Amino acid sequence: MRAVQLQAPGGPEVLELVALALPEPGPGQVRVRAVAIGAGGPDVLIRNGSYKWMPPMPAIPGNEMAGTVDAVGAGVDAARVGQRVLVSARELPQRGGCYAEAICVPAEAPFVLPDAIAFDDAVILGNFQLAIALLASNGNAPAQAILVPGAAGGVATALAQVARERGLRVIGTASTPEKQAFALAHGVDVLVDGDPARIAEQVMAQTGGRGVDLAFDHLGGALFTACLHALAPSGMLVSYNIVQGPPSADVFDTLRQLLGRSLAVRTFSIHAVDADRTLRRGLMEQAIALMAAGRVRAPRASRFPLAEARQVHQLLDQGGTLGKIVLHP
Repeated sequence: MRAVQLQAPGGPEVLELVALALPEPGPGQVRVRAVAIGAGGPDVLIRNGSYKWMPPMPAIPGNEMAGTVDAVGAGVDAARVGQRVLVSARELPQRGGCYAEAICVPAEAPFVLPDAIAFDDAVILGNFQLAIALLASNGNAPAQAILVPGAAGGVATALAQVARERGLRVIGTASTPEKQAFALAHGVDVLVDGDPARIAEQVMAQTGGRGVDLAFDHLGGALFTACLHALAPSGMLVSYNIVQGPPSADVFDTLRQLLGRSLAVRTFSIHAVDADRTLRRGLMEQAIALMAAGRVRAPRASRFPLAEARQVHQLLDQGGTLGKIVLHP
């Protein structure tokens, strides 16, 4: 079979299309033949060697694969052959492995895909799994509105859709006309200026002076502090990345200045549920059910052959790509 592999971390040039023996499922395993493979940020971290959950070298990147079971190992029901499934590396002993025409995984790892979900759409389900977990950051307390900066991003569009499906008002920011149109088409109700100096004032204007119950910040820096000022009483700021670095302002001092609102801050990682199989898989099952019912939808995908993985990683390094990137074997 063909796969994309790297011998050592580096730039896109370290990705090589190689020929490997077709893996045979061992006892308790199934082999999944790929139809669609997701490409995204965690794959870049594997490629450049900075992922906290690095697979050993030589490594095959890729954390999502949708396809069909085409072989089973000893002890696995042969009726599984032909089953439409999603493989998520969150369910595997190690991350990566999906930039390949086939993969062997424990039989209990794949998620069964309803016919209503196309293979290309299935590889974005991890973003909806993440969005559902993010929205539970405040213990699923009653909420009216949320703030999603960078609302055209992959996780952000999933967040916006799940939140709106729950009846929440979604306020977002987006930096270009193209991104603004994309955000509004994928769950955002209203856009405000993303300038940290103005965002809180505009959020308050959009919420009648109340603020949002949850703000989801992936940038950090000045935006982190601005999001605190945009929160409603008992609101929570959820930090799920710090692309621009940590805030320069004293966070605790800011919280004390806003003491009358009783605000909270949470740092979030989906890896917090790595050891909780029931919760982790339950989040994905919720995501699958939402998409199968048409209550959320995958953004448009940009499709590339698996052989063009280097070019895809060049795009990922540049940033700004809208929608999911899908590799086809």
